[in-house]
Amino acid sequence: MNRTEIETAFEDIFDQALLFHGFADYMRDYLLYVHCTADPRTGIEPETVRYRFRYCVCVEVKTQVTDDGWRSSLDERLINYETGVDLDGFVWGVKWQCLYPGLELVDGSTNAAEWTERIGIDFHEATVTTEAHSISLVFSDLEVTRALPGETPFAVSGGGPDFKIPLT
Repeated sequence: MNRTEIETAFEDIFDQALLFHGFADYMRDYLLYVHCTADPRTGIEPETVRYRFRYCVCVEVKTQVTDDGWRSSLDERLINYETGVDLDGFVWGVKWQCLYPGLELVDGSTNAAEWTERIGIDFHEATVTTEAHSISLVFSDLEVTRALPGETPFAVSGGGPDFKIPLT
């Protein structure tokens, strides 16, 4: 995708529900799973989409929760909505974050320019901001697809890693 297409894709999920973020199980691409809804009067069915930030060379995730918010949100009951809903503190158990103010490409990113020079393909830097996290990503391309019911970005296998050594 070019810059304009990426910006349009970012606008498409403004103020929607971020369900999951993290590296794909093969550890090259960074994923966002977003549940999108529209006013029911539009007749548009809700859907969950996957934003795959391809060739992601740098990710930084920071909390957006204040120090006071953290201090009042350490109770383990807050990781489950049913046990945390009536407690004071940040209820982690809602299991989603609002993409507000959302995603934005960084103009004139020195990080993206450095990676473009190092690798020889175009890179972009984006920020993702919710009420719980701020994420900075340096990536080369974006792919947007509909997530399939039951899709899991990571699953624990019974056998552990296969211990193949990556080639450099």
